[in-house]
Amino acid sequence: MSRKSSGVFMLDYGAGNVRSLVNAVNRMGYDISVISTPQDFAKAEKIIFPGVGAFGSGMASLRAKGLEQPLREYLASGRPFMGICIGMQSLFASSEENPGVSGLGLIDFPITRFSSDAGNGAVKTVPHMGWNAAATVDGPLDYVNHDGEDSRYYFVHSFAAIVPKSSESVSKEQQHLLPGGWTCTLTTYQNETFISSVKRGNVFATQFHPEKSGSAGLKLLASFLEVNPANFTQPTPPTTFPLIKSVPDHLSRRIIACLDVRTNDAGDLVVTKGDQYDVRETTGSKNVRNLGKPVTLSATYFQQGADEITFLNITSFKGSVLADDAMLEVVSRASECVFVPLTVGGGIRDLVDATTGKITATALEVAAEYFRSGADKVSIGSDAVYAAEAFYKNGNRGDGSSSIEQISKVYGAQAVVISVDPKRVYVKSVEEANGHAVVRVGDKDIGPNGETLAWYQCTVKGGREARDVDVKQLVVACEALGAGEILCNCMDKDGTNSGFDHALLKLVKDNVRIPVIASSGAGKVEHFTEVFQATNVEAALAAGIFHRNEVKISDVKDELRKNGFESRRMDVAL
Repeated sequence: MSRKSSGVFMLDYGAGNVRSLVNAVNRMGYDISVISTPQDFAKAEKIIFPGVGAFGSGMASLRAKGLEQPLREYLASGRPFMGICIGMQSLFASSEENPGVSGLGLIDFPITRFSSDAGNGAVKTVPHMGWNAAATVDGPLDYVNHDGEDSRYYFVHSFAAIVPKSSESVSKEQQHLLPGGWTCTLTTYQNETFISSVKRGNVFATQFHPEKSGSAGLKLLASFLEVNPANFTQPTPPTTFPLIKSVPDHLSRRIIACLDVRTNDAGDLVVTKGDQYDVRETTGSKNVRNLGKPVTLSATYFQQGADEITFLNITSFKGSVLADDAMLEVVSRASECVFVPLTVGGGIRDLVDATTGKITATALEVAAEYFRSGADKVSIGSDAVYAAEAFYKNGNRGDGSSSIEQISKVYGAQAVVISVDPKRVYVKSVEEANGHAVVRVGDKDIGPNGETLAWYQCTVKGGREARDVDVKQLVVACEALGAGEILCNCMDKDGTNSGFDHALLKLVKDNVRIPVIASSGAGKVEHFTEVFQATNVEAALAAGIFHRNEVKISDVKDELRKNGFESRRMDVAL
């Protein structure tokens, strides 16, 4: 398909996945070029400034590359500008994320961290991650195209332009409390309302990620791309100020489709699924079970309304991710047709030469390859267990060398998911567990000798090797090291279709303040409602029941809404 050469440029300061934005702009029928030098600003008719990671590193990169002053001049020129996430936060005066680092200062208001208090004695999960609504302040605006009342956009951030509670009935004399005249939409996360998009004159910016927000986000991008630059002039201060109003929290529970990907006997990458990690057929040819092609299935799940897609390369521990061109190609092609967050796992670690013992590529470099291919997050499995062991050996401190620390420092905690693969170790008493965290298992999960107590032992290498680390120890260490999310599997539940392991999930949820994804054991739509009711996790993941068409994603979401849970509806392919 031929694309319009529209003078659209992307300001890329060098952090995170920008391929998804390029793909989204291309999907809307436009070319997009990259600003790499100060001279490129003169060529631009429209600029999009995306960003993930830290406020400080984004501003430092702009300044180091000599792009700050040309950007200021562009913003003042009247030509259209769109900022995304850090691209929006850069317009503000400062951020609590990096004290002492100044922003562009167009909006004289600080970016601050979400509080840990969710109200009524509850603790808030941070980052704010998932699909939430954006309520316009003073009626529909040309850039904000909703898909109707049920529209949601994808957020992932720990810092925001949080509105003081006293400003909900602010007078004109109190406008110093607000970025007066800039507020376009508001969003609430639990007990805090923040500014989710800003607009004045030629400048528009969003805290959420339109390029990862399905059809609603693509429509919003299209409205920016289609606007006539001649209609804009230099921004002028407003003469009236809309009052900030209370808006409800519409954060949805996420439903994630997981694709276990490996090479089959013919050398092709396929989506497979096994019982207890055995992915070969039990009868006949004994070949690797083939449930479909990764890119095709991921596109199908996107259109069915999956809130995220996770690819797990389940054979990567045998070789180098950097040499796995086929898996990188899968991620790249999927990002061209899937406009929700993509997570990739398998082999995220330092790569070491078997002969010399020297590191040939760091975990950061491995993750960067996935991000450049279109991934938004990486999932770390075995290496997280090794990192936790080193954490405790080092006096409950990291030394900066773990894969978690390397990646989160550059790309932010939200880019690092810890994939936990534990198995139950049944005990007759707490003392028998030798200091490991013990829980009472569910009635359906009682041990072979009637045991009602168990601790959860972490494993590595795809569940093939057990370590003397329990789940509580692992997740506490990984959060301290900089992880932003926990994907909690259970080897005992995998393939059983008997429901999620509530006891395990409660243990994890009670000991971390980052989002938790439930995995392993889903067999029917009711299991998703049950796990959200029993454990309050933020997301639930399934694989086989979706691949075999035993359960539809749309049916899961209908069941959630029927039981009072916020849930994003099926996406509309554009």
